[in-house]
Amino acid sequence: MKVTPTAIPDVLLLEPRVFGDERGFFLESYNKRVFEELTGWRGEFVQDNHSRSGRGVLRGLHYQIEQAQGKLVRVARGTIYDVVVDLRRSSPTFGRWVGVTLDAASQGQLWIPPGLAHGFQVTSDSADLLYKTTDYYAPAAERCLAWNDPQLAIAWPIADPILSAKDQAGKRLSEVETYR
Repeated sequence: MKVTPTAIPDVLLLEPRVFGDERGFFLESYNKRVFEELTGWRGEFVQDNHSRSGRGVLRGLHYQIEQAQGKLVRVARGTIYDVVVDLRRSSPTFGRWVGVTLDAASQGQLWIPPGLAHGFQVTSDSADLLYKTTDYYAPAAERCLAWNDPQLAIAWPIADPILSAKDQAGKRLSEVETYR
């Protein structure tokens, strides 16, 4: 597996080896031993999630202030622009964001450690996003950072996204609760 650090060094792009032929392909999407060796993270994934969205849908930027979730994200169908924002005040990259394109064709995955907000926008007709989390969903602890915060100036690929009411009500970085 190839590992590429992003502008937020502990957010990692993981590219598995894909074995393909005329019948299709095989890849190992997760191996605990290899994952720990490559990321240095020693924990458990406790929940698997599957999200399907259409072109232009933007989900995020979500995080949990308690029960912070690390996420291992991959796209099983389609293409997304995936964004994470560092909300750890003690981090040298606090308040910075990084965006990467993930798609089913390349099978790349993104490791997002706890303490970062996460969101994505679908750039294909539709996309299926699969992700593992390091802690359980806790609705009372969920927070939403504004996708269009001018301080962040995230370069989303589609200008007029389709948003949920929750995502429309996201707060600016200067207003949200952050991690230490």
